[in-house]
Amino acid sequence: MSIHEECGVFGVIAPERQDVAGIVYYGLYALQHRGQESCGIVVNDEGLFYAHKDLGLVGDVFKSDTMAAFPRGDIAMGHVRYGTTGASSRSNCQPILVNHQKGRMALAHNGNLVNAAELRSALELSGAIFHTTSDTETIAYIVTRERLSSASIEEALCRAMDTLEGAYSLVLMSPRKLLCARDPHGFRPLCYGRREDGAYVVASESQALSAVGARFVRDVEPGEILVFTGGEPRSIRTHCSRAPRRLCAFEYIYFARPDAVLDGFSVHAARKRAGEILAERHGVDADVVIGVPDSGLDAALGYSLRSGIPYGIGLIKNKYIGRTFIQPGQSERMDQVRIKLNAVADCVAGKRVVLIDDSIVRGTTSARIVKLLREAGATEVHMRVSSPKFLHPCYYGTDIDSPEHLIACHHSTEEIARIIGADSLGYLPVEALRDMIGCGEYCSACFDGDYPTRVPTDTRKDRFEQKIGAFAGE
Repeated sequence: MSIHEECGVFGVIAPERQDVAGIVYYGLYALQHRGQESCGIVVNDEGLFYAHKDLGLVGDVFKSDTMAAFPRGDIAMGHVRYGTTGASSRSNCQPILVNHQKGRMALAHNGNLVNAAELRSALELSGAIFHTTSDTETIAYIVTRERLSSASIEEALCRAMDTLEGAYSLVLMSPRKLLCARDPHGFRPLCYGRREDGAYVVASESQALSAVGARFVRDVEPGEILVFTGGEPRSIRTHCSRAPRRLCAFEYIYFARPDAVLDGFSVHAARKRAGEILAERHGVDADVVIGVPDSGLDAALGYSLRSGIPYGIGLIKNKYIGRTFIQPGQSERMDQVRIKLNAVADCVAGKRVVLIDDSIVRGTTSARIVKLLREAGATEVHMRVSSPKFLHPCYYGTDIDSPEHLIACHHSTEEIARIIGADSLGYLPVEALRDMIGCGEYCSACFDGDYPTRVPTDTRKDRFEQKIGAFAGE
């Protein structure tokens, strides 16, 4: 697996001053799988913002002395990042902090704007000076601009949403309020819950609520803004029902943790169902079914249950190695694969193996895993993939920016099987996504090219770095 993903956002507002930084810390830990490039926490203590952010994992960036330096407060927010726009650098760490004429603001964003380049260009022509190369700063600028002529931060955010196009689930903090918002399509997940002490918590995935002792209340609706000021949240639904609901199908296949429930549908159940569908559509005589940890395990279980082939633990994952998609270069990805997975010879030696993984992008990782199994003594390896073929770029937060990197764009299924060294290969049919997820309200553009929004003209992840470099040479 060599896909890059976007980010995770988290926020909390408490009825009294307490260790809100600690709450965010544990919430980010529960969202670490969504981004391992960088992370950050901002604490609001009676209108004063205290922030720390850096490159690295949550446990590395926030040591005990760093956490102890945060004051107690009543509002805090955090972010884990893998960037789909902008380089991996400390300047692009989130949340982004802004000091403007009417006060302070902090903002964290999950997703990707399709009109980021146009918005940024217009802002620069009006005199804006950008300090990062991520589209999150563009969102912050637009909200700030609207705030200068608005009566409240929520009015400013509502007006900003008239301008933003694409995927965004975001958390925003002002001196007295915590806000969250989800784009009208609802590409990326967002939910909120409540703790017994009265604190409200906002998170990208439901299990992050449980991690901090909060009870899930509901998902944020596509297009909805929620305003938290200490009591019951206030809902602004101006942008609701403006567009068809299109939660990313790949959230269920790979991105989200299996214990998450997104828009009312269980991730574990969806992956298990994907395995059942693969067994129905791509059955094969075999001795054992194994999954690639972690997101292939639920699908492997489903395949085993439907096919009657025993389920086995054929691959062991080094839990201290990050997800392979996080690494930006191919050589780094290969190094990660070599030390991340190891085959269990006792499970696969002398056996015909059904190998379940969540996707094939370039094919490099899949070839390495098949080779591991053959070296461990597998006599046959039949690969089954719990997603359809990647055939199109994603513009909504999944870092698939060019068909030239997608093996399925250049080779047939049979050719891919030969390239990765598998005896046979089968993908989840794209029309089976509805059955897998449990509804038809999802985005599958990376599989079928049916984009819910217009397609941006410039899709390079480093487009803003390229621009900076061009001017620097003049």
